[in-house]
Amino acid sequence: MPGTILENLSGRKLSVLVVILLLIQVGCFLVGLIGPRPATSQGIIATTCLDNASTAFNPNHWITLDCNKINLNNLKPDVTAENIVFVVQMPLYSLDFSRWQQNLVGILQFDLVYHSGFNPVEFIVELTIDSRLAYSDKTKHGGRTPWTYYAHAEEKRYMDCNIDLKNIKDPDGYPYNCSMVPLFELGSLYHDFYLLNIRLPYSEKSFKNVNLQKIQDVYLHMIHMNGGFTRIWVSIKTFFFPIIVGIMVWFWRRVHLLQRTPALLEYMLMSLGATLAFLDLPIEYLTLWFDMPYMLLLGDIRQGIFYAMLLSFWLVFAGEHMLIQDNGEKNSLKLYWKHLSTIVIGCLSLLVFDLCERGIQLVNPFYSIWVTPVGTNLALSFIILAGISASMYFIFLCYMIWRVFKNMSIKRSVLPSMCQARRLHYEGIIYRFNFLMLATVICAAVTVVSFILSQVAEGQNKWDENMELELSSALHTGVYGMWNVYICAMLMLYAPSHKQWPSEPICNEGEEVEFSRLPTDPSPNEISSLTSFASKASIE
Repeated sequence: MPGTILENLSGRKLSVLVVILLLIQVGCFLVGLIGPRPATSQGIIATTCLDNASTAFNPNHWITLDCNKINLNNLKPDVTAENIVFVVQMPLYSLDFSRWQQNLVGILQFDLVYHSGFNPVEFIVELTIDSRLAYSDKTKHGGRTPWTYYAHAEEKRYMDCNIDLKNIKDPDGYPYNCSMVPLFELGSLYHDFYLLNIRLPYSEKSFKNVNLQKIQDVYLHMIHMNGGFTRIWVSIKTFFFPIIVGIMVWFWRRVHLLQRTPALLEYMLMSLGATLAFLDLPIEYLTLWFDMPYMLLLGDIRQGIFYAMLLSFWLVFAGEHMLIQDNGEKNSLKLYWKHLSTIVIGCLSLLVFDLCERGIQLVNPFYSIWVTPVGTNLALSFIILAGISASMYFIFLCYMIWRVFKNMSIKRSVLPSMCQARRLHYEGIIYRFNFLMLATVICAAVTVVSFILSQVAEGQNKWDENMELELSSALHTGVYGMWNVYICAMLMLYAPSHKQWPSEPICNEGEEVEFSRLPTDPSPNEISSLTSFASKASIE
């Protein structure tokens, strides 16, 4: 048996391969370091307009910036809440959106005015917001198309407000400190311009906006991807996708040339490569020509599948070298069902949580699971449990890898009693394997930390706007490049080697030693002589 490339590759060639992979990793990090931020935000103050209530419910009736503007501090007695419309046109300064910006998130901020003796110091407002969204596109002649209906919903939101009277000398007319309110999330930015009409209907019978205090201003904070970062992100995917597909084809051809059935680890490597190829597939290019509002959901599904496969692979990878089983069965996932079932349950739970929000947002972009205290607590519980589960997984993985090293150290203690050929053979393989295991631990640690940070950063605007956590472009591109470099390296190093070397791989002084499976190793179904070595009950 020839063994794997990890065993047979000379030290010089292996060093060249490691240097190339490290240069690619550093390049991914530097591209993100010099690139723009992943996302940008922009605050827009809403224009307060007067509307004719008789046409307010017409789906083609839109209030634009060329409206009858009014001052909320000087309203006429006959103006009701149904006549007041807050108008926001996006983006500002007559600019237009680019489809490279991918998605758009809108968050509302209300400035409520405090009046001594009339308003409470701290309270919770149940808002009823009637929101309508329209879009317009540029024409070939420099004009714009008419505003076209996009979405409409009447949603409830909860807003916490308070004012610190101790540090304010004259609080009368001073604005409250109110929490921000998530309004909408668009999964694609296919159109050039967007128009938002916001109404705050008042009804004592339906208990709509009854506790709402006097409004001074309304702001919309919009967050979208940076077009420059999206170009970098898609370029990285375009670079890695053909590479990973080519390596997978090469790997599987080498496996099928052997006179044996593929080992479990080889099946897992192919599955891991397939999920990475699915993640690398640059379908973002399609958003430049087609309206694909489901891109956020599809991206989360692709990411979730990859996470599930990556975490499962690490457990099987450590388990195969730790040899959890003692009955000789090494090619069945049934032996790992206890380990893998927890990963499947966790990923399915995250998928259900994602479908509950982004799935519904495909129909109603104004929907949010964070709008009620129960929904907020449920969403926070999912994020906290996901972080705890990821941390526990990493601890368990480190425990398994520690047992692998312990098992190897016990087996290694008998190496001095071996003949020179066999001792050099196993010492070289163990050294390389230890280095690969160390790279696995580092990759797992970075993956777990980046997963927790991404979950917190994604939800911070919905549950704590005071938290300022922004993941840098270098972290995004560096972690993504690390996944590709690591999996490409595993596919190449664990591919079967077809080199045949002498039975006594002893070289003269100054020559390179290539480590191959010894012809006396009686394990035709092992992927490498290392697992054969670890599973031996006794060694000569």
